[in-house]
Amino acid sequence: MSVNRNALTGVLLIALAGLIALKLHGSWSAGSIFEYFWPTIFVIPVGVFFHWLYFFLNQRGVGLLVPGGVILTVGLVCQVATLFDSWDIMWPGFIFAPAAGLLELYLFGNRNRWLLIPINILTVLSVLFFAVFAVGALLGHLSGLKPLLVLGMVVIGFCMLFMRKKDNAFSSQREPWE
Repeated sequence: MSVNRNALTGVLLIALAGLIALKLHGSWSAGSIFEYFWPTIFVIPVGVFFHWLYFFLNQRGVGLLVPGGVILTVGLVCQVATLFDSWDIMWPGFIFAPAAGLLELYLFGNRNRWLLIPINILTVLSVLFFAVFAVGALLGHLSGLKPLLVLGMVVIGFCMLFMRKKDNAFSSQREPWE
């Protein structure tokens, strides 16, 4: 099997960018590389290996895609959370991981429609938790603006209380239940 030069060059550029980012961060050691890129070094290759087994060696073993999708998704979630120190926001990705593996089983398998039930439940839960925690983190960053937010809500509330309804053509007609 030949290696695609563009893919190899892309991987090398990404690795070089990561090393430069570490150098800019102030640390350049083997320990810091393992600290920031352990998912890329240890977890993601296992997920890619399961996909490689299915797509290039064993077309009939569709069951390889479930652990491959789960492990690859977990690796990506861990990598993003590690790089951006966002574990408090990224943890719903662990709920999404089995949905990703089952989705691959559905897409490349015999399209068993019953697989869509757990896929949809896990995906909705993951998106819901991610949205809630992402909004919570965003509001946490805006904590200095809380007095302005409270003042704005009070002003809008008073405006809504004391504004008169605009007269329109329908307001002069009485409803039958009045």
